Amino acid sequence: MRSKTVAQLLGELGIERSHSRPHVSNDNPYSEAHFKTLKYRPEVPERFASGSHARAVFRNLFHWYHHRHHHSGIAYLTPVVVHHGRAEEVLDTRHRARMAAYLVHPERFVNGPPRRETLPAAVWINAPETTAHQDASGSTQTSPDDPEVVPSCITYAQSPNLGVTPRALVAAPETTQ
Repeated sequence: MRSKTVAQLLGELGIERSHSRPHVSNDNPYSEAHFKTLKYRPEVPERFASGSHARAVFRNLFHWYHHRHHHSGIAYLTPVVVHHGRAEEVLDTRHRARMAAYLVHPERFVNGPPRRETLPAAVWINAPETTAHQDASGSTQTSPDDPEVVPSCITYAQSPNLGVTPRALVAAPETTQ
C-alpha cells in the first residue's frame, strides 16, 4: 500500500477543500484580532494563578480594549466612542486640531491640508468586489455594499438610544440550485 497526501485523496474523491480560501469565513477575524491584541499585552502573565486571577486580569484588559484602545478599522476611535454615538463629535474635534496645526506650520504637512476622517459605512470580513441581485421588477442590481447580499459584514446604523452602533453580522441569503 502507498500513502497519499490528503490533497490527493480529496481530489480523487471529488471533494473540494474549503479551508483558507478567499471569501470563505469559517472563523471570526474580529474575535481573533481581539484575542491577539489582548494576548500580547504586558499585563497578561505567562500563567494565571487561578480562574479568578484570569477573570480579574481580563476584566481590566477588556475595559482598556473598549475604552482606551484606538482601532484602525474605525478611524482610530475607541469602540465606546462609536457605540455611544460620539464618533462625529470626536472626528470634528480632531479635524479642527489638525487644521489649527496646519495653519501654524503648513510645511509639516507634506501631503497638503489634513482631510477629515469618517467612519466606514461597513466593516467587512471578506469584502466582495461587487454583488448582484434582482430587484422586484426582475432587473439585476449591482452594489458593492448591499448588506442583503454580502457574505458577512458589520454595518453602522443610527440607533435612537445609542447613536451609531454596529447592526450585526449579516449573512447572505441561501440560494438553491
